[in-house]
Amino acid sequence: MQYMLIFREPSEGEHPRNDPEKAQAYYGAWKAYIGALNQAGIIVGGRGLQPPQTATTVRVRNGQRQVQDGPYPDTKEQLGGYYVLEVDDLDAALDWAARSPAASQGSVEIRPILIVPETAEFA
Repeated sequence: MQYMLIFREPSEGEHPRNDPEKAQAYYGAWKAYIGALNQAGIIVGGRGLQPPQTATTVRVRNGQRQVQDGPYPDTKEQLGGYYVLEVDDLDAALDWAARSPAASQGSVEIRPILIVPETAEFA
């Protein structure tokens, strides 16, 4: 089964990568975590993301496209990145999520990947 791990980390101002004393440990923890995922052979894909201020949000209301700079979520955490894993079950996904550096400073959301039936028609 495939699960997406969605990593939320501290806001940009409080982010460890912005602190010269913490940045090396931060990147080292992620390197070790990603190495363990690769060694386990369960990574399907994923990437880290640029900070929220680089985002653009699109909404369509009453047939009109609205474009806004930034995601402006109602949270102190920001979306930091994601990985899609191929593991046996939710318990395995939870174990890997708990091992991520984001779990100790932010949060990790786990979602099953939607499997669309081959018979589904998109017209």
